[in-house]
Amino acid sequence: MKVLYTRISTIDQKTDRQRVNEKEYALVVEDKCSGAIPFFEREGGKEILKYLKEGILTSLSVWEIDRLGRNLRDVLNTIHYFTERNITIHFVNQGLKTLDDNGKENSISKLIISILGIVGEMERNQIKERQKDGIRIAKLKGLYKGRKPGNTEDVHAFLNKPQNKKVIDLLKIGLSGRDAAKAAEVHYNTVTKIKKLAFPNGLKLAKVD
Repeated sequence: MKVLYTRISTIDQKTDRQRVNEKEYALVVEDKCSGAIPFFEREGGKEILKYLKEGILTSLSVWEIDRLGRNLRDVLNTIHYFTERNITIHFVNQGLKTLDDNGKENSISKLIISILGIVGEMERNQIKERQKDGIRIAKLKGLYKGRKPGNTEDVHAFLNKPQNKKVIDLLKIGLSGRDAAKAAEVHYNTVTKIKKLAFPNGLKLAKVD
């Protein structure tokens, strides 16, 4: 089964550009999440992993490398996982395939993928730095007001975000708030909010055998 994977970071974005020739694929799997979230921790990634384990996935196509992820280590780990199982990942727009027609690892593609993966990670870091600088400048000018009163997010949707679900699991096994924030790549204030919403009666640690 040929699968096309698409990813957008926010609900305001569209996947039209990533769905070129989508009729060629048996299935299109879409994620709406940050590229910093590890591939197999995303809802779409979990779905694809299921098909892979069932032995019905024959190839995976992604529009560009940064749609697979913006963390170089995770991108390379994901590619390695598929390569070990002889499943080709095709990066459509960049014309790259992880395996050649004989099922062997494409060394040239591997090199280019690594370089483009680094570029994607750098772009993500630059975006975060620009956001921080923008907030800092706005604060100095007295223009930054933070979240508007009443601008609340649905509790269920908030707690079911992949990164927040990971925080909940980490807290249950005894990790501190700061360690959980670091591991899940979220702000410590987010962990505080998760504790308040997910454990209103206090946190009970899960038993680990």
